[in-house]
Amino acid sequence: EVIEFLKTPEKFTRIGGRIPKGVLLVGPPGTGKTLLAKAIAGEAREPFFSISGSEFVEMFVGVGAARVRDLFEQAKSKAPCIIFIDELDALGKARGTGPMMHEEREQTLNQLLVEMDGFDPRVGVIILAATNRPEILAQALLRAGRFDRQVLVDRPDRPGLIFIFFIHATSIKLAPGVNLEQIAAMTRGMVGADLANVVNEAALLAIRRGRETVQQSDFEEAVERVIAGLEKKSRVLSQEERKRVAHHEIGHALVALSLPGADPVQKISIIPRGIAALGYTLQLPTEDRYLMTRTELENRIAVLLGGRVAEELRVAGGWRGAAEDMENATTIAKRMVKDYGMSEKLGTVALDQSTQPSFLKSNESPGAPTYSEHIAQEIDLEVRRLIEEQGNRVRDLLSSLRPVMLKGAEKLLKDEVMSGEELKALLSVPQEEPSVRH
Repeated sequence: EVIEFLKTPEKFTRIGGRIPKGVLLVGPPGTGKTLLAKAIAGEAREPFFSISGSEFVEMFVGVGAARVRDLFEQAKSKAPCIIFIDELDALGKARGTGPMMHEEREQTLNQLLVEMDGFDPRVGVIILAATNRPEILAQALLRAGRFDRQVLVDRPDRPGLIFIFFIHATSIKLAPGVNLEQIAAMTRGMVGADLANVVNEAALLAIRRGRETVQQSDFEEAVERVIAGLEKKSRVLSQEERKRVAHHEIGHALVALSLPGADPVQKISIIPRGIAALGYTLQLPTEDRYLMTRTELENRIAVLLGGRVAEELRVAGGWRGAAEDMENATTIAKRMVKDYGMSEKLGTVALDQSTQPSFLKSNESPGAPTYSEHIAQEIDLEVRRLIEEQGNRVRDLLSSLRPVMLKGAEKLLKDEVMSGEELKALLSVPQEEPSVRH
């Protein structure tokens, strides 16, 4: 629409319509907001003024405001054209907030507001801006007549991942038989910048291994590098530690394979990676999910607890490696109680009233709670109940699958890596509990 207006403005003005003055691109880092603005400029073939929000802000009062005036004067003289302001949050923060008010930044913002109001939209100057922190922008910027449109540039869905992956893969030499769709399916949750990194890592691995083309194994290893970090072959674990890690990962995988609706298990590994990962279980989704039921959320908690419970059934005591699993399980349980109204005791009340967009929400709730101490105690009890219920459920499940768990852990200790299909084959064959000692 922006490109069409720049090329044929009379088409819109003929019946009295006007194009939006400003378009704000919002989304997580790395999704391609800046890239999209460059693409608009390239297709429109019109002058493109690009500047970062931080370039306006100086130590001396009045410099930023003067730069804003100069920018708009140049743009009007070159109209039709596009002004692109990257990282708008550096310039457009809400005024008069925080312990220290920055007079220079506020003057610069005021000048931007005046300039956006002052020019005639018919001259053909369109302002694009990008930010990943829309919640801190001044409301005066977001009102109608300034940034009329707010476009969410979100993380790509499954077809988007495949499409972006194919684009980046055209820059490297591929071996025959490489299944890019299968590799793209392993990259759920990644953004465009991550996908470019995966392709580059795969090419570097192929070069390091002395190959002329990039093979499927290079891509798989590259995805694992981006998700879990580099292999740490030098990190030698004791036999007792390896046994603990093997049972932990088999526990995750068995629960995921046994519960309906859980993402299929692709790979299980006990090779240390990254800073602290001593092993990992890779699950691949079969489809994009935008709505999750209570049962599906409970199943996710169960999968996360599977590792800890498997250790307890086989090896006495816990270890700090399960801390991240427990943290993630607790976060899901808290969201169920506080956000989704999935607690019969507390009812369908949203207790965590955060105004942040979903892609900006962190595990920690900022600010003071909006509920009483009594309700806070009830929340803690409900979260504990949810976790304990799923823990008991997983304990019963893994106790019934104990022979398979021990056989799978034995195979994992021997080979270090196991595919989901191999574990599924163990599940489908009746087994006797092995008597082998590790």
